[in-house]
Amino acid sequence: MNVMNGKVTSYQDEAVCALQIYPRFAIQPGQGCILRVPKEATATTVIKTAVATLDMDSSKPYILVEVQEYGGEEWVLQASDQPVQRVLLWPRKAQDKHPQSDGYFFALQEGSYDGSIQYDVMASVRQEKVAQGLVNRGFVTQHPQKYDDLCNLPELTEESILGTLRHRFHKQKIYTFASNILIAVNPFKFLPIYNPRYVKMYENHTLGKLEPHVFAIADAAFHTMLNKQVNQCIVISGESGSGKTQSTNFLIHCLTALSQKGYTSGVERTILGAGPVLEAFGNAKTAYNNNSSRFGKFIQVNYLESGVVRGAVVEKYLLEKCRLVSRGKTERNYHVFYYLLIGASEEEKDEFKLLRPEEYHYLKEEIPISEDQAEMKHEFRRLHQAMEMVGFLPPTKKQIFSVLSAILYLGNVMYEPKVVGEGLKVGPDRVLSAISDLLKVKVELLVEALTTRKAMTANDTLILPYSPSEAITARDSMAKSLYSALFDWIVLRINHALLNKRDLEDICLDIEFDKIFSSSQCLSIGVLDIFGFENFKMNSFEQFCINYANEQLQYYCNQRIFKLEQEEYMAEGIIWHNIDYPDNIGCISLFSKKPTGLFYLLDEESNFPQATDSTLLEKFKQQHQDNPFFVQTPVREPAFVIRHFAGKVKYQIKDFREKNTDHMRPDIVALLRSSECSYLRQLIGANPVAVFRWGILRATIRTLAVFNEAGRSWAEKHPGNIYAILFISFLNISDLGLGSIRELHAKVLQSLKQFGGEVPQKLQIVLNVILLFSVQNLIDSHSLKFIMGLTQHNRATRSLLHLHTKKKPPSISAQFQASLSKLLETLRKAEPFFVRCIRSNGDKREMHFDDALVLQQLRYTGMLQTVRIRRSGYGAKFTFKEFTEQFRVLLPKEISTPQQDITSLLTKIGLPSSSFQIGRTKVFLKESERQILQEALHKEVMRSIIILQRWFRACLMRKQYLREREGIITIQVLFVWLARGCLVINSATFPGPRRNPTIKISRATRVQEKWNASLDREITDSNELHHLDEFLGNQVCVLSETEKIFFLATTQFRDTIKSMYSISNSNIGYKDLMSGYQKRVASLAGLKKASEVPLVVNLFQSVLDGFIRGELKRLETEPCKERNRRKSKRDKCPDGPLGHLFSTYQVTIMQSCDQCSSYIWGMEKAFMCSSCKMVCHKKCLSKITVNCTGHCDRKKEGEQTLHFGVPLCALVRTADSVPFVMEKMLVHVEMNGLYTEGIYRKSGSVCRAKELHHILEKDPQAVSLDNYPIHTITGLVKLWLRELPDPLMTYSLYNDFLYAADLPEASERLRAIYRKLDELPPSNFSTLERLIFHLVKVAKEEAHNRMSANALAILFAPCILRCPDSSDPLLSMKDINKTTLCVEILINEQTRCYNQKMEEIQQLENAEAMAINQLKLRRQNTVRNFTYWMICTLPFNSFIFLKKLQASWQESQSDRSWLAF
Repeated sequence: MNVMNGKVTSYQDEAVCALQIYPRFAIQPGQGCILRVPKEATATTVIKTAVATLDMDSSKPYILVEVQEYGGEEWVLQASDQPVQRVLLWPRKAQDKHPQSDGYFFALQEGSYDGSIQYDVMASVRQEKVAQGLVNRGFVTQHPQKYDDLCNLPELTEESILGTLRHRFHKQKIYTFASNILIAVNPFKFLPIYNPRYVKMYENHTLGKLEPHVFAIADAAFHTMLNKQVNQCIVISGESGSGKTQSTNFLIHCLTALSQKGYTSGVERTILGAGPVLEAFGNAKTAYNNNSSRFGKFIQVNYLESGVVRGAVVEKYLLEKCRLVSRGKTERNYHVFYYLLIGASEEEKDEFKLLRPEEYHYLKEEIPISEDQAEMKHEFRRLHQAMEMVGFLPPTKKQIFSVLSAILYLGNVMYEPKVVGEGLKVGPDRVLSAISDLLKVKVELLVEALTTRKAMTANDTLILPYSPSEAITARDSMAKSLYSALFDWIVLRINHALLNKRDLEDICLDIEFDKIFSSSQCLSIGVLDIFGFENFKMNSFEQFCINYANEQLQYYCNQRIFKLEQEEYMAEGIIWHNIDYPDNIGCISLFSKKPTGLFYLLDEESNFPQATDSTLLEKFKQQHQDNPFFVQTPVREPAFVIRHFAGKVKYQIKDFREKNTDHMRPDIVALLRSSECSYLRQLIGANPVAVFRWGILRATIRTLAVFNEAGRSWAEKHPGNIYAILFISFLNISDLGLGSIRELHAKVLQSLKQFGGEVPQKLQIVLNVILLFSVQNLIDSHSLKFIMGLTQHNRATRSLLHLHTKKKPPSISAQFQASLSKLLETLRKAEPFFVRCIRSNGDKREMHFDDALVLQQLRYTGMLQTVRIRRSGYGAKFTFKEFTEQFRVLLPKEISTPQQDITSLLTKIGLPSSSFQIGRTKVFLKESERQILQEALHKEVMRSIIILQRWFRACLMRKQYLREREGIITIQVLFVWLARGCLVINSATFPGPRRNPTIKISRATRVQEKWNASLDREITDSNELHHLDEFLGNQVCVLSETEKIFFLATTQFRDTIKSMYSISNSNIGYKDLMSGYQKRVASLAGLKKASEVPLVVNLFQSVLDGFIRGELKRLETEPCKERNRRKSKRDKCPDGPLGHLFSTYQVTIMQSCDQCSSYIWGMEKAFMCSSCKMVCHKKCLSKITVNCTGHCDRKKEGEQTLHFGVPLCALVRTADSVPFVMEKMLVHVEMNGLYTEGIYRKSGSVCRAKELHHILEKDPQAVSLDNYPIHTITGLVKLWLRELPDPLMTYSLYNDFLYAADLPEASERLRAIYRKLDELPPSNFSTLERLIFHLVKVAKEEAHNRMSANALAILFAPCILRCPDSSDPLLSMKDINKTTLCVEILINEQTRCYNQKMEEIQQLENAEAMAINQLKLRRQNTVRNFTYWMICTLPFNSFIFLKKLQASWQESQSDRSWLAF
């Protein structure tokens, strides 16, 4: 701009610009001035010019404020800021003219004398009308906060990206998408958006369909792994304090929640417990972060192909050991020390000799810890629980805490010169005594290791005293080495706990190359949480390695996002304009290029005894003085500067060489090896497998020695006892190999049994323990070797087993480069998802957004270029083969030229030509267009399915018609022939009427009408069924064996009655029972004995009529008693208010109560609804007022509902009841259709089905199912199940049942399925239980109806276990085998339970009959003996009395009613 004659005009002068300044004083409002200033003018210059122009008091302090009304913010410019540069960040229209009315201007106001800068949010611009006014004036097209994906921004600039992130952040929306990249801004505050219901919300959703969230990335990675069967990785990057550790915890929490399908193997619990343990021992409070990871970790979660967790591996990188002994003034040591000192009980403090934190030299700091004591006590309890989850036993935890206490005491060791002689005096004595007790070492050896060192010569060993500085270095080295060894051992034990034992079955040992590999591959998702970019006031060797790792990670991201993507576009020959991106390969070469890289120069100087840190710095400057990434410092300053991708970092050269060769000293190793504590010897072992085997061998030898000595003494005292052979057998045990121990075990047991029978229990336990320790633990050593091969733990830096070798161990930098190379190799083999963490401010203030800091991070990460390539690029890529396989339905039958056919298809669908391109071998699509193509595929597949169904039904109906037509013709011909034959016979041979000679059948026939009248009665009580069963049993007992059909039919009918006991609604008519019995008899009689069916049926009717008359008399004489219904486990609903299904839930990450909104800390117990995933405290259960959203509410009074297509909970009165229509149809099928062939396979008449459907909807009480064919009713049963809005086994548990069915072990599958059944709503559980019981009864009659359990599962699985995703019908087709298997498992298991129960009932009945017979015999014998005694002892005149007594006994024999007790 230019100012001429008081008018503002645009100009092209690049050296000078015009600024419009508005003062905030008692001057006329709106009055301002226009200043012409150069571009490099600072805020101080502009303020002086404005004060002079406006004629203001120059003695007062003033500040210049940048006002952006649209953002609702005012930014106070510092003295060195350049206002013109700020103008260039404004929208284009606001740069030319920026009057106050447009919302972008500079304000001049008075400042405070103390120089403080205040941040203010303007209240006026919070109003919606102001923002809308800015939109109307053309400065902004739309509110940026409405965009949750940066790729959808209408104008792509740094300002628009920053504004979108800012507005979302102020609305507590910290996550934003950039296509499939997640940007997470650290709020330094816990937000209640990580409860289980959010995991459920994002489960199985397309990325970008819902609001951005870290759970969306976890779900996308999980399902991409399952769909593509390719390993995935989630790379979390960002500088220190950006929230990477928390994002990792959230991702692991979501991944384990997604994988907990069916039976939980316990690996998920171990993974969740490993996080708090690693954080306690590896995280610390820094200037930028209260929970900063001081080591890098890569967590690889392994899965089966079905998505069930198989195991996990944790690999760590470069623990910052120097933090243990020194750190910044505003920083703290590792968390675990404070947790232990503040959270330990009084007993623990005495046991571990703990002091107050301020009494330890290693914990002295300026930050007070009094404010955090309550939180630290809680964290210590959480650490205890997490260690138990990982598998640390109480003795192991005590040993760990003892080592931690000893490390703290080492910092209190003080040195002073001896009064007499050379050397140092170490003390105080109480500190040395405490260290000796905690480490179980001798005080003399401890003092010697802390004050002297051994030097090896050709002929002798010299003992040289330390100087004061060398002694302090040796002391700190011992503390650092001990803590590092402890951390390595913890990681090793965690990996051992995460190892799936089935992996050991697939391990193959290649002896020639000494490698371990697994023959079975599994899928995996890796989560990388590595230390962020750091730039402190004092940067040392640790920051040097950390920032190099971030350079490599940034290069990997650039390769995947920019280089490989654009190279693929160019190779495919599609139209593409390359996007420039920041490349940091030059900085990486500065570190690692041979032979002049900084790491190689550092290793070279570390090997020279005469080299120093100064010579190292000189070599750095000499070799890289012309390198643009290496910035030299003044000559006397012991530092150098490297230009990283995130900015310049100055490194202090001090201690670079020492930290690069920070190995465990031999004297310290020898001291720790002399410890009486075996745990301490494990920590310093170079090879855990060797240490483990030596420990087992040592324990075995000691056990056998004690055992042999006791055996000899016992054998001498009992020379003739047979058990002396046992102890003699172990005398030569040392000559046996490990493979023969099992044989010895078997031989000893066999010999003992031959001599004296059974082996005593105590002796058996001893032998089993010896076998266990001799065999099982050595086999488990393979797991240790397997873990060593996976994690590449390099413990060669500890010279325990290399005391006498000439080869030096690799340096710290060499190990770090090797492990980092392996990590990058693993990442390159997987498909990545990226999470960019952004630090919102540098002061750790809650919900404070620092524009300058965030913009700096966006710039050095290349976010603008990233969004641009994601926006212009193609998110969906298919090879021609993949495209034709996936969209084969939409393509022509014969594909000659794939390019033309695919182009024609995409054009036909209506996709714009700019949204796709066809390359040489691939098809490139935008993500939105891919979804349109997927919808078109879905519609076409559904149309094809409907056509197939029509043709299939037509073929079935045609086949049925032809079969019925042929049968009718055959019947007609046979009827005509029989009619003619009967007419001739009757007229020739039997001219008169003929009476039926069968008197019994005719008599039964005459009274049939009377019996039918009694059969109108209904059974309303299960006790009546029980009485009927007993009555029939008594009647069967008196029948002869010749009436076989009656006996078999009545026995099977009794089984049917027993099965009805469990039916909740037992309103069953005797007519239905009679009809079922008649069909059963017809089935048993067959065609050969069809004439005997009426006789058997009539006989049964007479028996049944007798029972009904007796039952009516009994009911008349007995008073009506109210029977209390026995409560089942599912009736107990203390945790189910308003339809919720609560169960205990252990929180692994901090969450919030959905009822009271207060925090639920990690490792606390809470309650979670299995349906809607609501989480709350136990005390909040009674306060819940929100209905469960997982399933519908119960039916309201007076509300009219149908019976088909209605939610299940609206059809039942109580939680354990079954809908009336369903129960009515199932009972009818069980009474009349179990013997019908293909009862559920064949379909009924469509017209009759529609008629019955209409009647059941209108008035199900009045309908008579006897008027309809059985196949019509069975078809409606399946229709009723299919039309449920939420199937019986619910959409929410669909994936759970699939994963359960895919478990390898049959027992695991069964347990997993039944665990998920317990999570069903009560109404679903009761209805499913009734249906499965019905299917069991159908399957038991497979010989007649040809319906096996597998056939029933195939028919009913699509009805009760439906896929929730109906957008892709082919997806549900892939799951048919799993859904069928799941239902078949339920039917088979319930069949087994049914058969077992019936056998138990039969056994009880047999036992009852046997008891009755024995009692009868005893009574007969008692009477006979009594009679004989009376005859022998009484006078003759009593003989008449005895005869009467005998007559009464015979009369009682004829009355069998007493036998029924």
